[in-house]
Amino acid sequence: MNKTIRSSLALVVAASGLALPVLSAAQGGDATFQRERAVCDGIQQDRSACLREAGAARFEARRGGLTSASPTSYEQNALARCNLQPPSDRAACEARVRGTGMTSVDGSVLGGGLIRETVTPIPAPVQ
Repeated sequence: MNKTIRSSLALVVAASGLALPVLSAAQGGDATFQRERAVCDGIQQDRSACLREAGAARFEARRGGLTSASPTSYEQNALARCNLQPPSDRAACEARVRGTGMTSVDGSVLGGGLIRETVTPIPAPVQ
């Protein structure tokens, strides 16, 4: 019985010795994760959801799965979504995506998103 307790104790000590470096590496030295956690304190979003997303991004970054596409790819994706609009609205959608014409952009990604607005003057009907 005494031998079983010592074996169990040795196993627990060995396991904690292996886990300690992993835990310390996961908790410290990750400046990006720390910045993202700090952002969670200053936004109007559910804090637990924000922390969960920051943790998921950290996990993906460590796996090498967190990458960015080229700006051209993002624009092509947005323009493809414009193709789903009715034909009468498609040109205005494309102007918003490209920022052409009388388009303004307001907001920020950090604040929850960018709002793109394109003003299209419509002449008054001739009477």
